[in-house]
Amino acid sequence: MKLATYQNNTRDGQLMVVSRDLSRAVAVPHIAATLQQALDNWAQAEPQLQRVYAALNQGEADGAVAFEQARCLSPLPRAYQWADGSAYLNHVELVRKARGAEVPESFYHDPLMYQGGSDAFLPPRSPIPLRDEAWGLDFEGEVAVVTGDVPLGADAAACAAHIRLLMLVNDVTLRNLIPNELAKGFGFFQSKPATAFSPVAVTPDELGDAWQDGKVHLPLLVDYNNAFYGKPNAGVEMQFSFPQLVAHVAKTRELVAGSIVGSGTVSNHDRSVGSCCLAEQRMIEIIDTGAAITPFMKVGDTVRIEMKDAAGLSIFGAIAQTVVKHD
Repeated sequence: MKLATYQNNTRDGQLMVVSRDLSRAVAVPHIAATLQQALDNWAQAEPQLQRVYAALNQGEADGAVAFEQARCLSPLPRAYQWADGSAYLNHVELVRKARGAEVPESFYHDPLMYQGGSDAFLPPRSPIPLRDEAWGLDFEGEVAVVTGDVPLGADAAACAAHIRLLMLVNDVTLRNLIPNELAKGFGFFQSKPATAFSPVAVTPDELGDAWQDGKVHLPLLVDYNNAFYGKPNAGVEMQFSFPQLVAHVAKTRELVAGSIVGSGTVSNHDRSVGSCCLAEQRMIEIIDTGAAITPFMKVGDTVRIEMKDAAGLSIFGAIAQTVVKHD
């Protein structure tokens, strides 16, 4: 099943069921006005939404309209929780190697994670506002899951059953603000502005065989300034699965329905597949030549993040954003 949220005159938008080929959509206010409402009442809402989805794919849904990605907010325009991990250790290893530092052994069995701002997400086709280019704006292509209610202390096996939806992510980062923040010993804050998610959220079954062991085994496609930038596979080198990441959060707290847990920047050891962020390419340049060459994003730069199935069809729609000056 595929779900989206259209802009309307409310903060949380209007829930839409979207056809598998992303061509048609239908509002379902009789089931749930918003995605959060559906997640809060998933046991009752999910089978009803599935029936609408089946009818939509068969061309039999009343009130269906052409699906417009440009009208979408992030599937959850705001969320109770946004926790982002760093499950691709190649990304961590490159950053550490560029600094001449070793990766602590604990990183290989205890996930890195930070608490992001979740009060307002960027729509997937909205501009990225930038106040100062000196702050080092970067994109980060990721995958994320949306959970149902997860009990305190749930292990990975239990957490797998609570994954409701998957989305793509642009975890916008201000790289040059990170060092001073981390030096304070209290984590990211100003260096992590509003995040954007894909136009469409999908249930895990939509991925077919690509959803294995709690990982998405498909390339994440990134274009930067209308040119190929990266296509690392999101499943093959993911150190921690999504159930493991969710369990990491649940170790000391409950998760409420609508919590979002991210994978961190998708990254592969194979350099030929490119990268999902500028920082990774800069780290490779430092390792190879002693200096970073690739600049961070500037006003007017564009990024597109998408994932396609084996037939070449877009699964989640595309995050497509342009950097704009914010005074």
